[in-house]
Amino acid sequence: MKKTILGKFCAIVATLMAIHSTYAADSTLAQQLKTQYPNLDFKNIQPTEVKQLYSATLDDQIVYLDPTGQYVILGSMIRLKDQKNLTKALSMSINKIDWSSLPLNDAIQTVKGNGQRKIAVFSDPYCPYCKRLEAELAQLSDVTIYTFIFPIRQQSIAPAQRVWCSANKAYAWNRLITQGILPQANANCSHPIDRNLTLGRKLGIDGTPGIIFSNGMKSMGYMSKQDIENTLKEIQASK
Repeated sequence: MKKTILGKFCAIVATLMAIHSTYAADSTLAQQLKTQYPNLDFKNIQPTEVKQLYSATLDDQIVYLDPTGQYVILGSMIRLKDQKNLTKALSMSINKIDWSSLPLNDAIQTVKGNGQRKIAVFSDPYCPYCKRLEAELAQLSDVTIYTFIFPIRQQSIAPAQRVWCSANKAYAWNRLITQGILPQANANCSHPIDRNLTLGRKLGIDGTPGIIFSNGMKSMGYMSKQDIENTLKEIQASK
C-alpha cells in the first residue's frame, strides 16, 4: 500500500515539475522576446509537440520560434502520419468565439434538412470568394446557416441594406451573391448592417468570407464543402 501511495505521489510531483518547467520556459521565452524585440507583440506562446519548438501569434498569425527567440518560422506545420494541419488547428483553437454571444437575429437564417448543425458566415455580396463559398454551402445538408451580411466594400453597403429590407431575405441574398441580381426593395428599413460591421471587427474578422462554427472555431477565407463537412464531423465527434 505504501509503495502504491509513494508511486502516485512521485507521479504527481513529476507532473507538477513538468508543468512548472514548461511554464518557466514559456515565461523565459516571452521575456526574451519582449526584451529583444519590444516593438513586436508576441502572444499565446506555448510549446508544440515538436521538441524545442514553440508556437506564438504575431499580428493574429501563427508563427514558430526556437527557445532562444532568435529564429521565427512562418508557414503551416503538417503532421505527416495523419496529414493534420496543426497550424490551422491551433489558429482555430486560439481564436475561438463564444457561439452563444452571437446576435443571430441580425443574421439571415437558412435551414437545410433538419438544420441540426450550425455555422455562421460573414459575407460581402461582391466578394468573389464569398460567391465561391456560397456554392459550397449550397451543397451542405442538415445545417442551419446564419449569414451576417458584412459589406466591407463601400459599393456593397446599399445592396446589403436592400437585401435586409426584402420580404424574403434569404431569397434576396441568394440572388445577389450568386447571380448579382440587386433586390428591388428600398434600403430605408431598420437593418443591422452597422451592427454587423462592429461585430465583425470585435471578433477579428478583417476580411471575407469568415466562418464561425458552433464550437466557436473561426476560419477565415474560402472553404470547400469537404473541409466544412470534415470540421462539422469533428465537432460532432467531440461532443
